[in-house]
Amino acid sequence: MSAHSHMPRSAWVYPTLAVLLFGSTIYPGLGFTHSLPGFVFAAVLLVILFGTVFAAVHHAEVIAHRVGEPFGTLLLTLSVTVIEVALIATIMLGDKAAASLARDTVFAVVMIVCNGLVGICILAGGLRYKEQDFQVTGVNVYLGVLIVLATITLVLPNYTRATPGPIYSAPQLAFVCVVTVVLYGVFLYTQTIRHRDYFIVETDQEEAEHASAPVQELVLSSALLLVSLGAVVLLAKKFSLVVDAGAAAIGAPPAFAGVVVALLVLLPESIAALSAARKNDLQKSLNLALGSSLATIGLTIPAVAIATYVLGKTLVLGLDGRDTVLLVMTMFVSLTTFGTGRTNIMFGLVHTLIFAVYIFLVLSP
Repeated sequence: MSAHSHMPRSAWVYPTLAVLLFGSTIYPGLGFTHSLPGFVFAAVLLVILFGTVFAAVHHAEVIAHRVGEPFGTLLLTLSVTVIEVALIATIMLGDKAAASLARDTVFAVVMIVCNGLVGICILAGGLRYKEQDFQVTGVNVYLGVLIVLATITLVLPNYTRATPGPIYSAPQLAFVCVVTVVLYGVFLYTQTIRHRDYFIVETDQEEAEHASAPVQELVLSSALLLVSLGAVVLLAKKFSLVVDAGAAAIGAPPAFAGVVVALLVLLPESIAALSAARKNDLQKSLNLALGSSLATIGLTIPAVAIATYVLGKTLVLGLDGRDTVLLVMTMFVSLTTFGTGRTNIMFGLVHTLIFAVYIFLVLSP
């Protein structure tokens, strides 16, 4: 949707409903319980929460059309990251400890983005256009940073000696957080200022759309974006209770919660990426997809690490051997997929099948 079109009703209705729903939960007896009224509340919560996430991304897109690329996709990515941090921190630091949720969610985001989303976007674009082009240098920047961040946060904790198990000691975790923030910050400088042209494939029509975005809608969308993000943060605790109950009902392993959180926060962005691929704008799809993985590691891990340290909790980061193999395979296949600057359906199918293997192993470890 272009920024100059009329705002859909859902873009302000869902944030309003989310605030009202949270306000209603302050009264005793209103909330999620293992009863019929509790399940009705859970259904209403999920509908409103998903709608509010979509509303947040819509308002971010309106602002993105105004500011142009690559700042637009960066704003979308940061908005989604705020939602993700809120959900992870709320579930991890709640009554029922989930020390590995951050690891499971970050790994789920990498697998969903680099295999599921990238694979489907390449397949959709390949079926319609046979081949699609993108900026090889820009994608290589994404992959180079992603490989380093994924390795030091998800693999290296298994091989340190200061503490046993897949965790960092406090000094190690502090150092890794600083490194991830610095690396992500330099990436943002590269993406938005130093080498902005690496990440842009833009038409004259898109430039005109950016210039024509009404100031009034920009201000309204900025306000509603803040309300939407705030509402999601407020409802995160209630959502965590529903996730726990759903996982227990189907007997799902602990990693299931990480997949659910990742799917929730990535769904709107995924739709935007798929839409761009179908419009033969694979570069924008990759900006959205790979940018979200970098933001997840570069921002979510430090934010959750600070929260766990302040509250005296344990943060489990290291992947087990099976997931490490999947991560290494994903990075290797990504390097071959994006090595030529052109994609086709074969690349898309390979990534999609790796994603299918990941989901199968989550449900049947």
